[in-house]
Amino acid sequence: MAAAAASRYNFLVVFLVTFGSLTYGYNSAIIGAVIGLPSFFSYFNISLTGPNAAEGSRITGATNGLFAGGGLIGCFIITWLADAQGRKRAIQITSCLCIIAGAIQAGSVHIGMFLAGRFLMGVGVGMVNVITPLYQSEISPARVRGRMVGSHGFILCVGYGLAGWTGFGCYYLTNQTAQWRLCLALQIVPPLGLLLGSPWLPESPRHLMANDRFDDGLRILRDLHRLPGSEDDLLAREEFYQIRQQLDLEQREGLRQGWLNGWIVLFQRKSYRKRLLFGFLTLGLVQSTGCLVINNYQVLLYNGLSLNGSLPLLLYAVWDSWAAFMNFMNSLWLDKIGRIPIMVIGQIGCAISVAGFTGCVAAYGGTDNKIGNGFGVFFLYLFVTFFGGSMDASSYVYASELFPTSIRAQGAGFSISALFCFSLVYTMCAPVAFNTIGWKYYFIFIIVPLFGAAIMYFFYPETKGLSLEEIGKKFGDDVAVDFEVMDIDARRALDKGLKQEVRVEDIGAQEQLYGMVRPVT
Repeated sequence: MAAAAASRYNFLVVFLVTFGSLTYGYNSAIIGAVIGLPSFFSYFNISLTGPNAAEGSRITGATNGLFAGGGLIGCFIITWLADAQGRKRAIQITSCLCIIAGAIQAGSVHIGMFLAGRFLMGVGVGMVNVITPLYQSEISPARVRGRMVGSHGFILCVGYGLAGWTGFGCYYLTNQTAQWRLCLALQIVPPLGLLLGSPWLPESPRHLMANDRFDDGLRILRDLHRLPGSEDDLLAREEFYQIRQQLDLEQREGLRQGWLNGWIVLFQRKSYRKRLLFGFLTLGLVQSTGCLVINNYQVLLYNGLSLNGSLPLLLYAVWDSWAAFMNFMNSLWLDKIGRIPIMVIGQIGCAISVAGFTGCVAAYGGTDNKIGNGFGVFFLYLFVTFFGGSMDASSYVYASELFPTSIRAQGAGFSISALFCFSLVYTMCAPVAFNTIGWKYYFIFIIVPLFGAAIMYFFYPETKGLSLEEIGKKFGDDVAVDFEVMDIDARRALDKGLKQEVRVEDIGAQEQLYGMVRPVT
């Protein structure tokens, strides 16, 4: 394709929608800080020690389990909403839901009310965690899509870091109830920012064109891809041509026949089932590194290493801040190194890190051995170095780009639902597992990532540098326009034709333009 740089406007739109990433990051991670505040447990009369420890563990597990269950439901709700109402309206509705859920949690006067708000927040962040990378992928040029969609993982971890620092700061508030209520009330800020900024977001041009609004789609493509000194909008015209041709192909294959039909086709066609498997497994392997268990129970892990007071909250905040930095580096590496090599290296590194941490907990947990406990903290930081630098941003980029436009919402929603499915299992089991088998629970997060790295290395196709319409060829599907295999004469003729001012609604001129050049296959 033509020069694939992104305009300032394109970057601005991508980063405006990362208020959704911040919503998911902060609102997911803040529970890790809240359960590190003794005032939260005392207000709701919960105990993690003594004769009522079992009940306390169940409530703690339910706090994370209900959130994950809500997230799973949200992943599927958004697949309908994004197609029926459009990407932009779906973002606005999701923002409102997260604001309401945050208000319920912050104002909770009973543990049941808190758990209900936590579940509702799970639904909201499940929706926002799908729509944000999906929207970003549909407005990003192919050659910088890794960096632009990778911003979701980066800002998501900024949210983790803000949650950690908020918990650390609130620890010093003299008003005990305000400690945890303020942490939860701040959940409202990111979705409110997204809602207030949403009127300036353009609709996804691919969604518009999938609904036969070609004029609007071309106009937005021009706005997104117009570069200084460029007068012919060639990049926008090429992308418009490629999207339109691919949509026509999808129409002939029966994909553009409604939301329910999209789900049916996804499971009927072998190549689509393969994409679903790879997308679902990718997000499942992210959780199988143990990232959420380590994050949400990190303060309690530090307590197990004989670290108490505000120090665990400080270590937690620094840990999340380092995760954000590594995600930023990950987003920069994706378009240079590729998706698959980064994730393979990352899973191996995560497994080694968890193995080291497990050894420290087994040998020194509950003792006063400062050197042994110090190495335990070191391995937690080594873990997040590998995880943040490889898996977090990469997984969202990969899952959001695997599917055709007509069924991208369904495919991305199904893939990201794995994050909540695996999270539901791991976090619900964690409190009970820690009380029964202790450190042996971490063996899961050593073995599974090693298998995952092998599967990715041998079976996963690389998608670096390909447009969303060209990725299908990696799975054996037909591609309407493949610029990589088009010969030079055909390419020149196509570019010459695309520079002509042809009104989209002029069917005769449109067909003449589309018929000028046939891609070489």
